[in-house]
Amino acid sequence: MALNLTRSWTNPDLDLWRDTCARFVEEELVPDDEAARKRGNVGHAVWRKAGALGLLCTDIPEEYGGGGGDFRHEAVLSEECARRGISGWANSVHSIVAHYFLNHGTEAQKQKYLPRLARGELVGAIAMTEPGCGSDLQGIRAKAEKRGDHYVLNGSKTFITNGFLAGVVLVVCKTDPSQGARGTSILIVETEGRQGYRVGRVLDKLGMKSQDTSELFFDDVIVSADDLLGGKEGQGFYQLMGDLPYERLFIGVGALGCMEGAFDATLKYVRERKAFGQTVADFQNTKFKLAEVATQIQVGRAFIDHCVELIVQGKLDTATASMAKLWGAETQGKVLDELLQLHGGYGFMNEYLITRMYADARVQRIYGGTSEIMKEVISRAL
Repeated sequence: MALNLTRSWTNPDLDLWRDTCARFVEEELVPDDEAARKRGNVGHAVWRKAGALGLLCTDIPEEYGGGGGDFRHEAVLSEECARRGISGWANSVHSIVAHYFLNHGTEAQKQKYLPRLARGELVGAIAMTEPGCGSDLQGIRAKAEKRGDHYVLNGSKTFITNGFLAGVVLVVCKTDPSQGARGTSILIVETEGRQGYRVGRVLDKLGMKSQDTSELFFDDVIVSADDLLGGKEGQGFYQLMGDLPYERLFIGVGALGCMEGAFDATLKYVRERKAFGQTVADFQNTKFKLAEVATQIQVGRAFIDHCVELIVQGKLDTATASMAKLWGAETQGKVLDELLQLHGGYGFMNEYLITRMYADARVQRIYGGTSEIMKEVISRAL
């Protein structure tokens, strides 16, 4: 049994790009993954190496230091990481940060930050979630008070992907608390040597052990008015909503890539593992489970590919992207549970890829908007 992994949106150039991405993941990320999981981060060196090889910000225009490609280039790299269980190198979040600059930043902000993100000199993070509010971004309490030509930023954030290694953080805060969502803005905070900025714990999570998900604290941090994203107050909520389809499709793409990698690993395992005088692959239950999983993946491939084509055309709407995220995250959990079961006791051992994938996958139904929020968004469009 083999999956048809041909993407409807690929071409010979993208196939060569996939080879480049796969080689980078195999040579630079996979060998260090166990050590990265123990130390809680992938380190800065791999970001700089990726930048030097042109693997970062591939869908950012060349005039800003990017690769000049489109979302397909990002999708390829995301898939190749997901297929191998690489969850600590959050290039998708880095690319999301770059798109906030591209889509909403002033020309000066684009020129200042995008080339450095593309080179891996800065690791990007976006700080939305706070200890007291999760999905309800209108409830954030971080506050930036305008004083002349600068802001004084105070507040705390948690669950921040790339938080420990971040060189630039987009901080969602209230510049006018009396206006609710309309008083929300995004400030650009470079972290090196920034007085009042502090990284708290690298959080101890169920999975994604190599991802430096952190707490961030801002105590009277001085931020120049020039580092207000877009240069106009009160645009933060609009900016956040505008980039959600891009973010949510990343999650759907990664979910499907993970399922494909888990399927391949499981197929190899059941063909080699013997029980009761035959391979596990010979049992009817195994055949039926693999058939079910293969069907889910193939059907999902058609939908996710369609979404990739839509985003390249600039036509992916929020509801459809939310469907991709909802389907991807929920199906990933179910598929990995079935495939782990076929490993028996070894499926509970962290030395096996399926085990790490299973633990890493659980958060997919939470970040980027919970499954419950996805259903709410989708239902409003019906």
